[in-house]
Amino acid sequence: MLSNADRQTLLHLARESIQSGLSNGQPLSIEKQYGSTHLQEIRACFVTLHKHGQLRGCIGNLEARQPLVNDVVENAFNAAFRDPRFPPLNANEFEQLHIHIEILTPPEPMQFNSEQDLLTQLQPGKDGLILSEGSHRGTFLPTVWESLPQPEQFLFHLKNKAGLPGDYWSDNIKIERYHTESFEEECIS
Repeated sequence: MLSNADRQTLLHLARESIQSGLSNGQPLSIEKQYGSTHLQEIRACFVTLHKHGQLRGCIGNLEARQPLVNDVVENAFNAAFRDPRFPPLNANEFEQLHIHIEILTPPEPMQFNSEQDLLTQLQPGKDGLILSEGSHRGTFLPTVWESLPQPEQFLFHLKNKAGLPGDYWSDNIKIERYHTESFEEECIS
C-alpha cells in the first residue's frame, strides 16, 4: 500500500503529464529517481479519466516494465491523447477531468475445469481478469464490477472485449487474476 503522500504525488504527476501534453505534445519528463522508493518499484498501472462522470480515456499496462512513477506519467498522457475510443483531449476539457489510478498486482493464472467452476471462483468487486484465447485477449479492471456486478455478466462482456462471442467456451481459455490498489482525486463540487 502506498502512503497518502505517494498517492497524492502520483495524482499530481498524472495531471501535470496531461498538462504537458496540452502545452508541448509530450508526457511530463521526470528525473530518473523521482519520489520515494515505493514510486521507483517496477509496477504496472492504469490511469482512467472521467469528465462529468463519463469515461474520457483509460490506458494502462498489464505487465510491470518500468518504475511506477514513469508508468503513471506515461499512462496519464496516453489516456488523454492516445485512447483510440476518444479524440485527443483539448485544453477546454482539462479542468473538468477527474483522474483515477489503479496499481496492479502481478497477474496469477487461475485453475478451473469448466466455465461454471471459473464463475464460482470469481470475487466480484475484487478481481481484475485477463482472458486469453489464441490471438484474443482482453482485461477488465476490478472497477468494472460496479457496472457488471454478476460474474456471468462480467465474464460474458470480457469475452466480447477480447473479440469472442459472449457464450464462447473452450478448454484453451486462460484466465489470470490480479488485484489493484485504487485511488482518485477528491471530487471538487
